[in-house]
Amino acid sequence: MDRSLYIAMSGAKQTLQAQASNSHNLANASTTGFREDLAQFRSMPVYGQGYPTRVYAMHEQPGVNFEQGSVQTTGRDLDVAVNGEGWIAVQAKDGSEAYTRAGDLRLTPEGILETGAGLPVIGGGGPIAIPPAQKLDIGADGTISIIPLGDKANTLAVLDQIKLVKPPLSQLEKREDGLVQIKDGGIAQASTEVGLITGAIEGSNVNAVASMVNMIELARQFEMQVKMMKTVDENEAASSKLMQL
Repeated sequence: MDRSLYIAMSGAKQTLQAQASNSHNLANASTTGFREDLAQFRSMPVYGQGYPTRVYAMHEQPGVNFEQGSVQTTGRDLDVAVNGEGWIAVQAKDGSEAYTRAGDLRLTPEGILETGAGLPVIGGGGPIAIPPAQKLDIGADGTISIIPLGDKANTLAVLDQIKLVKPPLSQLEKREDGLVQIKDGGIAQASTEVGLITGAIEGSNVNAVASMVNMIELARQFEMQVKMMKTVDENEAASSKLMQL
């Protein structure tokens, strides 16, 4: 009886973990540049003294879905979307360099160019600072040009260039804050192969409908496993009554 109970219990526990991962994806279905966390189940033998006669279910995250999300045209000057493969380099909260697809950029009162999540965008020499200007333009290669205050409309000055990178996907890993980084903690080199679409942003690559269906399936699996544990308990009680006769 204990084997059936153990299998059902471990399955219910891992299903709850899978449900948490799926709920996290669903909650970020409208988050700009979000990358979906993948999940899978597999059977794992219980190793110890003797033969591994017991097996439990294990939920794991084998990786991240790096497929491109839908691009939405906004017409806003500071909105950019990565065209194809590539990433925008930003400064994470811990000060390290990380990468994102979120191109909903904005300027702070101090003139720092940052993402909608408040992360400074990295340029040629670190975080990009923009002085007061009449107009700001971001080119397809990430070049930032401005018309300084008081200058004529045809006076366009190149200020900096957004660092765009294209490391192999096999070298990337997702951080807990949703950004990605190089697995060994390294820094990717700027790439001229990455381009931007101005006046647009890339949405999440989470399929909301598929995530909702998966949520229902996981809920049913959990109910089945709880029912199995209850059945094992009832069978154990019935066996105890037979032994008392």
